[in-house]
Amino acid sequence: MFTGIIEETGTVSAITSSSAGTALCIAADKVLEGTVIGDSIAVNGVCLTVTSLAGRTFTADVMPETVRRTSLARLHPGAKVNLERAMQPTGRLGGHIVSGHVDGCGRVESIVRDGIANRVTVALDAPLLKYIAEKGSVTLDGVSLTVVAVDDRSFAVSLIPQTRAVTTLGELKPGSPVNVEVDVLARYTERLLAASTPKEEKKSGLSLEWLKENGF
Repeated sequence: MFTGIIEETGTVSAITSSSAGTALCIAADKVLEGTVIGDSIAVNGVCLTVTSLAGRTFTADVMPETVRRTSLARLHPGAKVNLERAMQPTGRLGGHIVSGHVDGCGRVESIVRDGIANRVTVALDAPLLKYIAEKGSVTLDGVSLTVVAVDDRSFAVSLIPQTRAVTTLGELKPGSPVNVEVDVLARYTERLLAASTPKEEKKSGLSLEWLKENGF
């Protein structure tokens, strides 16, 4: 599990692709402290397993399913990536609970200056957009953010100067793809409601009508 608070940006040093998948070699610094083979590191929000370590680099395998669902296929040597080690139970949960399992890709529609912040609007397919709620949490390229607006085809977040400076989100442009992970609570709530019978809903008091009435 992760928090969506980026520890540093790394640099892709090499990419090896084959029919079986892709291997990413990434140069980094802070996230390598105490890291051993088998540990998890989120790369642009994608949970990957460290398969080898050499100097100031680590290598991770990317399976075909991950390549299909995320923007990692668009990486190239020299590209910057957001990095975060798996959270420790003794650490602060500064963002929100992030699994590192990307749901899909969105695309930046616009970036508008809003005081000190940049308001970024991201277009997202309807099957995922239904999990996005105003003032809820969302993860973009591994960064935990608060949703400031949502409509029937897109949602918006605000990026403060600190976020733009220490992550790759400061390099976003209209048309940029972004990895999106929705709030895990929304997914499980939907699954529980879909699996519940009317009798179970009556017993627990949890139903779609109850959630709507209480602002969910």
